[in-house]
Amino acid sequence: MPDTTSTRTNDVLAQRLSVLSAGPQRDALTRGLRGIEKESLRVTRDGQLATTPHAAALGSALTHPSLTTDYSEALIEIITPAEHDASITLDKLDELHRFVYGVLARDGEMLWNESMPGLLPASDEDIPIARYGSSNIGQLKYVYRMGLALRYGRTMQCIAGIHYNYSLNEDVWRTLHAHDQSTATQTDYQSERYLALIRNFRRTSWLLMYLFGASPALDARFLRGRPHTLDTFDADTLYLPYATSLRMSDLGYSNTTGQSALHADYDTLPGYLTALAQAVSQPYPPYEAIGTHRDGEWVQINTNVLQIENEFYSTIRPKRVTYPGERPLHALAARGVQYVEVRCMDIDPFEPTGISLEAARFLDAYLLACAFDESASLPEADYAEANENFGIVTKEGRKPGLELTRNGQRVAMQDWATELFAKIEQAAALLDAAKGGDEHARALAAQRAKLADASLTPSARVLKTMREQQQSFLQFALVQSERHAAYFLSRPLDAEATAQFEALARESLDQQAKLEREEVGSFDAFVAAYRAYTLNRYSV
Repeated sequence: MPDTTSTRTNDVLAQRLSVLSAGPQRDALTRGLRGIEKESLRVTRDGQLATTPHAAALGSALTHPSLTTDYSEALIEIITPAEHDASITLDKLDELHRFVYGVLARDGEMLWNESMPGLLPASDEDIPIARYGSSNIGQLKYVYRMGLALRYGRTMQCIAGIHYNYSLNEDVWRTLHAHDQSTATQTDYQSERYLALIRNFRRTSWLLMYLFGASPALDARFLRGRPHTLDTFDADTLYLPYATSLRMSDLGYSNTTGQSALHADYDTLPGYLTALAQAVSQPYPPYEAIGTHRDGEWVQINTNVLQIENEFYSTIRPKRVTYPGERPLHALAARGVQYVEVRCMDIDPFEPTGISLEAARFLDAYLLACAFDESASLPEADYAEANENFGIVTKEGRKPGLELTRNGQRVAMQDWATELFAKIEQAAALLDAAKGGDEHARALAAQRAKLADASLTPSARVLKTMREQQQSFLQFALVQSERHAAYFLSRPLDAEATAQFEALARESLDQQAKLEREEVGSFDAFVAAYRAYTLNRYSV
């Protein structure tokens, strides 16, 4: 007997894609936006974590639009502008890397092109937390990070990844709004469809871990004596033979603290906002025990489950560009979802910028299929099932005959992946028709090959290289990082581009200085106002 639910779902996807296949509507598909945020640790040439401050030549980490820091002073975050084509986004990412490497080389430093960190200081306390100056907002960013250190430890915060920001042009949503004969407002319909994308993503993003996971091993010292179930690769390296992404497993960004019980509601925007608003306002006893002050100094913004909404470690987030001083949840409540942020992509150690254009093209087709496909609600049992599947693939994704659970039934991962590829192929074909050429089809073919042969996946290639070269994880990552540093340093920016980046750096430093010079009010009052905004400004 055929699966009528699956057939109906495929019909919905095909119909929505068909609606966008005509000329003017199809052109709207080329006007979505793609942006990349790439985190990378600064290291010395021997792979040790850099303990120097964020270089002034890179500008102010507080105010620079493209070059900032994440958790640690040594964790650079490179942010591209949002562009209409992933190829332009990656060109901008390449250009930013060329500037950054040129600056870092002056101090004998480079970027660590791996998601799992290299050799960290012997003590967790010696990992430097990012500093943002003396302004109230700069101090708040530092206190937030102090809170992360006390809640989760500094070591975990040194894990790095790539965030892929994805949106469809509003003309696409207008076309589908009419096609679906939705009675919702245009804004609400758009938010509904982005949340549908997220639900489909949550159910199927284990596929991204299989295809793009690139962290099957780590330096043993990263665990700092914590119990684990990893195998020994060599004297310094731990791994799992079929792992795809230890970064995204329970050894990395999986929390066993207050967040573990947080069930984000992706069925409706009001539900999502309510769940996150409760988390940023609900006290959590272990954090209450820490308190907000030590020796008269702030050590965390509050003692709630989340200090702020961005503390929620999700693999994907609904997002909206904020106005100055506006909180993310309030922006979503006021104006709806504008784009999604995919947060589970490992840094590809074989790619100089950490992500290939081929991977980006595949992501575009996959996310389009997630956006247009039918999307059932995600109740707690399904939410837990999705999390379990994702976790299994991070640690055993390349295991022959691996099975996952779908709607409570066991299913072969390969069979499920094959079904997903059939859907993604439809989206890829439409994107190629809109843009001309066959880049999305070729990107899909490259991923199909990985499905047929697990040795082609980045995680398998990492372990194969380590074995063939008799390298520890640190040795492998250092060699790759040195190779990419040489690649960028051999392609310096021209004088005009360099001058533009230098001017931008100076402008950002001037902006920070102005902010500090004109600061009004005490930090205590600033935090009180910030916390009041968190509690009272979410209207849905």
